[in-house]
Amino acid sequence: MRQKPQLSRAQRTIIINGVICFLLVLVVLQLWLLTASTNAFLGGDASVVWPALLASVVCLLLSAGLLRYI
Repeated sequence: MRQKPQLSRAQRTIIINGVICFLLVLVVLQLWLLTASTNAFLGGDASVVWPALLASVVCLLLSAGLLRYI
């Protein structure tokens, strides 16, 4: 069987930093979704809530997968 090549410490650090940056973008996106959907709901537009919830769940699943990778 073929073994995976071992990554150096510098290569692993670069990969982890990239994953953390992507996680940061996802968290900021979720905060923006929460703010926008709350503002729309309080303004009387309830049609935005379910699509925002779906997008937030997708962000959650992506974040959980990336955290599992680390």
